[in-house]
Amino acid sequence: MQPANPVEVLYHAHHYWLTGWLRRRLGCPDSAADLAQDTFIRVLTARETPQIIEPRAFLTTIAKRVLFNHYRRQDLERAYAEALAQMPEVYAPSEEERAIILQTLMELDQLLDGLPRRVKRAFLLAQVDGLTYPQIAAELGISIATVKRHLSKAAMRCYFAL
Repeated sequence: MQPANPVEVLYHAHHYWLTGWLRRRLGCPDSAADLAQDTFIRVLTARETPQIIEPRAFLTTIAKRVLFNHYRRQDLERAYAEALAQMPEVYAPSEEERAIILQTLMELDQLLDGLPRRVKRAFLLAQVDGLTYPQIAAELGISIATVKRHLSKAAMRCYFAL
């Protein structure tokens, strides 16, 4: 008989507890079950399985990150839905295009994660809204040289992520 996989042992011992922990935070058993599975997927896809001394603290830390990403995605979806609602129906994208755009927005958000807020904002104003350097400078109340530095920093982040 093969020795048990540590992640499998962790799953069997703590999945029910983790799902309950998430359910209390979300108020939705279905979302809690999905996020519990996402938490264990993160454990499974980690480069190395760490030595786990406090399994619930370990799972809580990962689940908080998963929960944070869940809320970020909801915020992005809500903002995207609001932007679509303001768009004339004749220009509205198809359902397939909407899904692709939303996925791209999620990837972009993840890519820019960790950059200062103003750097992200400058990047989005340039890339999404198509504003010029002077327009971005006026919008953010910064100099054109600072806009250039911000855009360079964001571009470097994108370049090295590829």
